[in-house]
Amino acid sequence: MKTTAIKITPEDYILSVLTPEERLDAAFRVAEAAFKGTNLTMKDVENAVKAIRRKAYATKK
Repeated sequence: MKTTAIKITPEDYILSVLTPEERLDAAFRVAEAAFKGTNLTMKDVENAVKAIRRKAYATKK
C-alpha cells in the first residue's frame, strides 16, 4: 500500500485544535494588534463588513 502524506500548515493545525470560542478570541486578539494605533470606529468596521459581504454574495451576471 502506498501512503500519502498530507501537508498541513501550522496555522491550519493550530486553528483546528482550538474550540470555536478560542478561535474567536484569537481572531479578536489578532485584529486588536493589527488595528492598534488607528482611529477606526465601529461604524467604519461595520461599513467595511457590509461592503465585503455585498461583494462576496453578489450574483454573478
